[in-house]
Amino acid sequence: MFSRRQFLVASGGLGAAALVIGVLPKFSTSIALVDEVRAQEVFEVTHSDSEWRVRLSAEQYEILREEGTERAYSSPLNNEHRKGVFACAGCDLSLFSSDSKFDSRTGWPSFWAPLDNAVATRQDRSFGVLREEVHCRRCGGHLGHVFEDGPKPTGLRYCMNGQALTFKPQA
Repeated sequence: MFSRRQFLVASGGLGAAALVIGVLPKFSTSIALVDEVRAQEVFEVTHSDSEWRVRLSAEQYEILREEGTERAYSSPLNNEHRKGVFACAGCDLSLFSSDSKFDSRTGWPSFWAPLDNAVATRQDRSFGVLREEVHCRRCGGHLGHVFEDGPKPTGLRYCMNGQALTFKPQA
């Protein structure tokens, strides 16, 4: 005899399993297409996987090369308020000026605009949600996402992973 609790847990488990079985093939197909497009992208700075692992910390590698996300409020760059430039931790390309940085209260360094010719975007359909992923235009490193809820003058919020960036104070 099943208790009510055992029945509900079992039903929920079956429902979740059915959902995963029904939905996963759809996501894996779109993920495969995205991976194929990304594999065809060519960047100025390239390294083998093992070279990237040597050049980057484990956290930087996960974010820049595997499109991970750091924990909110974990980056010291979130509280960086000096004049300077934020650069790609993968290839040192200058990406954002401190003049465009603002406190988005999201827990990640945020900017209303990148420097000219610094970043590129592509659609990110992970987790079943359409977002605009931001990556370094020179090495392809994943930086974060851009959203349309930022301040004037652009109305954009470039929400970046601090581990994907380095800061160069202005002299």
